[in-house]
Amino acid sequence: MVNIGIIGATGYVGIEIIRLLQNHPEVNISTVVSQSFAGQKISDIYPSLRNVFDMECQNLDIDKVAACSDIVITALPHGVSSQVVPEFLKRGKRVIDHSGDFRYKSVEIYEKWYKTKHHAPELLNEAVYGLPELYRDKIKSAAIVANPGCYPTCSILGLAPLLSNNLIDTNSIIIDAASGVTGAGRKSELAYQFCECTENFKAYSVSTHRHTSEIEQELGVLAGTDVLVSFTPHLAPMKRGMLSTIYANLNSKSTTEGLLQVYREFYKDEFFIRVLDNGHFPETKHVSGSNYMDIGLVVDERLNRAIILSAIDNLGKGAAGQAVQVLNIMCGFPENTGLTSPAFYL
Repeated sequence: MVNIGIIGATGYVGIEIIRLLQNHPEVNISTVVSQSFAGQKISDIYPSLRNVFDMECQNLDIDKVAACSDIVITALPHGVSSQVVPEFLKRGKRVIDHSGDFRYKSVEIYEKWYKTKHHAPELLNEAVYGLPELYRDKIKSAAIVANPGCYPTCSILGLAPLLSNNLIDTNSIIIDAASGVTGAGRKSELAYQFCECTENFKAYSVSTHRHTSEIEQELGVLAGTDVLVSFTPHLAPMKRGMLSTIYANLNSKSTTEGLLQVYREFYKDEFFIRVLDNGHFPETKHVSGSNYMDIGLVVDERLNRAIILSAIDNLGKGAAGQAVQVLNIMCGFPENTGLTSPAFYL
């Protein structure tokens, strides 16, 4: 059994990791850390876990967590992770981090978009970006894996087959994406309260969302050149789920079926990527609670433009589910271990 310590265990990402791992056949959750709820049982904070997972939350004691953990999963705010993660690496522990602190190769870009100083820039070249479909081999031996953001996961994997095959104009990419409210974390800010969110649909951080830079970095790697995108996130009146609608001009004439074949070939060995048939498009309900990603597309032949739609659960493939997928790779387990449950359809 692999012992896992979870730091930031009572946020939405942390509790989803617990939900997935508590029934993982190869994993033991050895400790859970929550500064806000130290001394309380997880099942008192989330009663759905009574008699399922009743471990008591601890304050953060790096030596104690390191002593009982083989791998540490951190779900901490940006700026905090870059102070905590290096301490675990010094103690010989491998880390899966959910903040934006280790996703970037350029400290200047990170500091520009996150408006904070990075506390461990020397680790940026060591960290591996945690998209298994693109970086599986590097993840296997990584000491630190930076779990991607939910918007970047949905957008990058939606575009990867086209960029890898040089099929689109890299100057024409537009991404409109909508997320469930859990994407904002477990906060009490007015904008995320029920009456503000229900029966409402709105854009936010228009042209300024920090995930824009993360998306551009990874699309640039795929394209082999710098890529700039127009990215607009939206808040949808649902708890969990994410749908991205992506537009890009084609470099040459193509058909919907022709591009679908490109996607099927690119993702032919990927258990969690489901390329839908011609005429079928993703829905958030079909992936909610799972680690699957559904992709559909159509070619607007009138404009010679590809329209790609991709759907994930922002807490699943966009966060906790992807972390478990990464954990399986790091430990040499089958990649889908503990992740084969279907979506919460109802």
